[in-house]
Amino acid sequence: MSSSCIEEVGVRDDNWFRIANELLSRAGIRVNGPAASDIQVKNPDFFKRVLQEGSLGLGESYMDGWWECDRLDIFFTKVLRAGLEKQLPHNFKDTLRIAGARLFNLQSKKRAWIVGKEHYDLGNDLFTRMLDPQMQYSCAYWKDAENLDDAQRAKLKLIGEKLKLKPGMRVLDIGCGWGGLAQFMAQNYGVSVVGVTISAEQQKMAQQRCEGLDVDIRLQDYRDLNEQFDRIVSVGMFEHVGPKNYATYFSVVDRNLKPDGIFLLHTIGSKRTDLNVDPWINRYIFPNGCLPSVRQIANASESHFVMEDWHNFGADYDRTLMAWYERFLAAWPEIADNYSERFKRMFSYYLNACAGAFRARDIQLWQVVFSRGIEHGLRVPR
Repeated sequence: MSSSCIEEVGVRDDNWFRIANELLSRAGIRVNGPAASDIQVKNPDFFKRVLQEGSLGLGESYMDGWWECDRLDIFFTKVLRAGLEKQLPHNFKDTLRIAGARLFNLQSKKRAWIVGKEHYDLGNDLFTRMLDPQMQYSCAYWKDAENLDDAQRAKLKLIGEKLKLKPGMRVLDIGCGWGGLAQFMAQNYGVSVVGVTISAEQQKMAQQRCEGLDVDIRLQDYRDLNEQFDRIVSVGMFEHVGPKNYATYFSVVDRNLKPDGIFLLHTIGSKRTDLNVDPWINRYIFPNGCLPSVRQIANASESHFVMEDWHNFGADYDRTLMAWYERFLAAWPEIADNYSERFKRMFSYYLNACAGAFRARDIQLWQVVFSRGIEHGLRVPR
């Protein structure tokens, strides 16, 4: 980095800059460089803030306009592939947060409603424009699809086929979102569906879209369920359950699933077993969330079910998130009056950071199928 370039943007050639610049260079990223993945620094305190505050400082400084990047998705892919997040310091607040997650149940029944109010109730004006017509806020299946709508329909069909749905079955959808899956199953397979959500906005829209169908959408915590279902499905909800509740979660599924039933779990997952919570994501996007690992799912489920199939198509989430980002930007002029410019930067950062994480294969997307042991086995489609 030439001294003239540093001076042009008012970046101080101090220890903070030199340390950050060395780290970024390991990922092939230049400060004020010409590549789309290079960062353009607007505030000279940026380097100190990130080195002191880690992930939280990086995200908040972007929201504050301290730096820019034309392709945040590529930036994060490079950062994660180089393992830079492991080389950033954990500040004292992060240490307290991790300790708190170990000591306390951050996803208790009382606290479980927080994410519904703070994220899923953001506004249907945003989500109806960003998502596909089925309102699927989870990974699409791009195997044979060329657009978001087709890819999400393929995901819904894949779920229906894995569950071996038949007319007259009673199905439980834990974390039913805006009712797209419930509607799809009722319309295409002739099943009766009970969907539960902790978001009032989701319940309202789900009830509207499923009107006239054999679908019951409830504003209810999954732990209060005590009924019998032929099939149970949970898409994009297990990330909010939390390690202290995994045993309870599988006990609830076991309690509500008939002896010959099938359960499908669709969840983002971590390749490491720890408290997989990014501090910026936890504060601004999904409060109290935590990504499960293979070991955690296996340990919590083994006393209840036979694991019939484990399907990883996490690479498809990269394409899904980039499609959402494209639609978000296109819709912004229509909804800008309802949100701030800081919100736009926050949401853009979130979508691109997650896309980069999936592209780097740092996090995964799993569909896991469980039974109590089906005679002759279960042939699971792909």
